[in-house]
Amino acid sequence: MIKLIFLIFTLFFLSNCSISETTRIWDNKDENIDNQKNIKKLFAKEKKIITKFNPELKLDLSKIEINSYTIDNQNNYGSQNYSGLNDKIRSYKFSKIEDANQLNYKPIFLNDGLIFFDKKGTITRYDKNSKVIWKKNHYSKSEKKLSPKLYFALDEQNLFVADSIAKYYSINIKSGELNWSNNGNYPFNSDVKKRGNKFFVIDYKNTLRSFSGYDGSELWNFQTQDSFTKSDTKNSLIIIGDLVIFNNSIGDITAVDIETGLITWQLPTQSSNIINESYNFKTSKLVSDGKSIYFSNNKDEFYSVDIKTGVTNWINEVNSNIMPAIIGNLIFTVSDNGYLFVLEKNNGNIIRVTNLYNIYKEKKRPYIKPIGFVVGKTNLYLTNSDGKMIVADLITGNTVNIVKVSSNLMSEPFIFNENLFVIKNGSVVQYN
Repeated sequence: MIKLIFLIFTLFFLSNCSISETTRIWDNKDENIDNQKNIKKLFAKEKKIITKFNPELKLDLSKIEINSYTIDNQNNYGSQNYSGLNDKIRSYKFSKIEDANQLNYKPIFLNDGLIFFDKKGTITRYDKNSKVIWKKNHYSKSEKKLSPKLYFALDEQNLFVADSIAKYYSINIKSGELNWSNNGNYPFNSDVKKRGNKFFVIDYKNTLRSFSGYDGSELWNFQTQDSFTKSDTKNSLIIIGDLVIFNNSIGDITAVDIETGLITWQLPTQSSNIINESYNFKTSKLVSDGKSIYFSNNKDEFYSVDIKTGVTNWINEVNSNIMPAIIGNLIFTVSDNGYLFVLEKNNGNIIRVTNLYNIYKEKKRPYIKPIGFVVGKTNLYLTNSDGKMIVADLITGNTVNIVKVSSNLMSEPFIFNENLFVIKNGSVVQYN
């Protein structure tokens, strides 16, 4: 009798497993299908490739507003006051950063110069003629060997620093002397944003942390889901009203209260499989116009998300992991294969696509990737992985100039005081 009951129970269990695709036995179903060469997916999503659209369309940019700032908590720099590129006028030299496969760092720009760091974490303040005012290093011998990468935020006469070896500290910008120094739990992996005397930064565990500028004490933290792998992409955060909104390495967008760190809303943009594949996943910085958030990724997705609710306004198919620019009712971005997209901000419709990589031979194009761009009065300045900067007319979408900046590695461009700056490994280059 016991054997009969056991047999009935076993048959019942196997029967249920065989018809359920939600049980753990079937977790690798898609992977198993992919591995069977004699099975063909009939309904696999076909990748949409846009080569050009309305290339003759000329944009009316006569009423655009020109900005003149380099720090914005919403990353909404828009069109800035620059109309060069004429001449390289000076370089701010530093010892080359080691183990760098990208230069996604930003100097602190001052009216009388700038501040940057080198391979051992030494911070240097330069005057406007690129001469050194002071040079300070606040790391031990063992810490210097780790080649810390630094992220800055300016706080009046003090500089807040968070780095890639889990250290954060404050220095006086007049002297370079240390105000205070603390160690975090994990290395940091984002730009730093400031509101009042509070600083916000994201670490490699996808945790947003709030610190006091007075003594570096942690005010609160909010942890999102961690990935199993370390991403090459920096996380991004913006501050809008009483919200800090940030992304993580697996595509979640989260809004928390700036005072308490309590969650307001969260929007997952990727399936759960991305946790295992986050080393391949790249997303752009978040940008906001105060009402919506805009960002894109290398999964052919460009998003507009409502700030108050976290609800998606629209999604369009644009493959890009560099920060877009908002100008009036238009959004500008450059795809992974070098196409300049112009979208309508309110509905996401694509109104023009032009090829910025038509300057390259076709066989070379797949090996060149955009790094980032900035928008001047009517020109877009795009840096690329081959060390060249493309200058494109926004009105027509046509390339008007090509500038050789570096042999390969360089940063996105920055505009400050009607000058353009690009970091290459060993110097910050200034153009008038």
